[in-house]
Amino acid sequence: MTLLVRGVSLPTDKSVLLMGIVNVTPDSFSDGGRYFDPQAAIAHGRKLLAEGADLLDIGGESTRPGASPPDPEEEIKRVEPVIAALSGEAVISVDTRREQVARAALEAGAHILNDISANPALMDLAASYRAGLVVMHMQGEPATMQDAPCYSNVVEEVRDFLLRKAGAAIKRGVSLKSLILDPGIGFGKNLSHNLSLLKALGRLTSDFPLLLGLSRKRFLRALSGENFGGPAANVAASLWGVSQGAKILRTHEIAPLRQALKVWEAIKEH
Repeated sequence: MTLLVRGVSLPTDKSVLLMGIVNVTPDSFSDGGRYFDPQAAIAHGRKLLAEGADLLDIGGESTRPGASPPDPEEEIKRVEPVIAALSGEAVISVDTRREQVARAALEAGAHILNDISANPALMDLAASYRAGLVVMHMQGEPATMQDAPCYSNVVEEVRDFLLRKAGAAIKRGVSLKSLILDPGIGFGKNLSHNLSLLKALGRLTSDFPLLLGLSRKRFLRALSGENFGGPAANVAASLWGVSQGAKILRTHEIAPLRQALKVWEAIKEH
């Protein structure tokens, strides 16, 4: 399976792709403010690439539980210079749910729209620019999503949502080869929901590459007892995800996960 994003091919059939996180925000839950300055964000993106990132996910809105969104103009101000600086060096994903921000990001050189809201307007933009599109499941909104998440069957409900939204995106003109699905671990889900989804990842889809975002999620902290879950907890959960078919891992720390994948893949291919 090969992803095609604005003319760039990303093979996902033999190796797992690592997506490095660059939060250009003052309030993200684990690194808010650290890379808020554009030059600091650009330098961090280059560091992640040097450590082995295959692509970078640049975001200007914190979507932690309870977060309030910035104005679209402010969000554009945060991400646009970073995307413009790095788009010639790497495949760039922009983490946004707003049409205005997505358009500005695409004009600045972004290759992929990473949309936590499955916004139809962003589907249209992805089709128009022949960009990649990440469709994610989220129950509720970031401000309230962890108040009382509830499902009858979390695996089936998330699977049905993702496939329904993928179908909608294709009808709007998004290429089958440009779609990525994300179960939205931690977005409107409690610990049990997250574990159920991870255990059943292979049942979610076989038609689209699956993106898994586990890095520094609160449920890892709850399981491991480490602050923000720690790199070791992320590596453990991510390797489980890869064994169940995940093709893209979205992470804050590239180096430990890249090292772990080299070992895992060597054993698998021996």
